[in-house]
Amino acid sequence: MIELTRLNGKSFSLNALYIETVESFPDTTITLTDGRKFIVLESEEEVRNKVLLFYRSIQVLSNPHIRGDRNEEE
Repeated sequence: MIELTRLNGKSFSLNALYIETVESFPDTTITLTDGRKFIVLESEEEVRNKVLLFYRSIQVLSNPHIRGDRNEEE
């Protein structure tokens, strides 16, 4: 889960595994895989960084296939 802030200043947690897109319209809009949208105060870059940290914390990026390593045995 990543911590984000709604435009009204209230914090909420979002499961980053369900994020499909993050865009700036100029407000940062997060679209989930089910089509739900959230507009947050954090910048697009901040959201990307939070997602990356979350993925690392659950070791999603430790899989050589996801990282793009060609030969995981080297």
